[in-house]
Amino acid sequence: MEYQNAKNILPKKLVDEIQKYVQGQTLYIPRKTSHKTGWGEMSGTKAALRERNQSIMRMYRVGSRIEDIAAQYYLSPDSVRKIVSTQNMD
Repeated sequence: MEYQNAKNILPKKLVDEIQKYVQGQTLYIPRKTSHKTGWGEMSGTKAALRERNQSIMRMYRVGSRIEDIAAQYYLSPDSVRKIVSTQNMD
């Protein structure tokens, strides 16, 4: 999020109306709820974790040990168990 000067992007009448309520302060205008994205969607983190978890599930299904999977992905065995149990529910 970067700072924008309202007078450079908003119509003068709108700036005048806003100045009735706020002057010389930073004002945050949130996105409309229809334009909000979920956690990790913009950065790609969510997709990367989904792919990682699917890979963990494939390894588990072909018989890899939880401890070996945990070591490969730098996770605790409990984290791998949680991923496996969650993926089994889907």
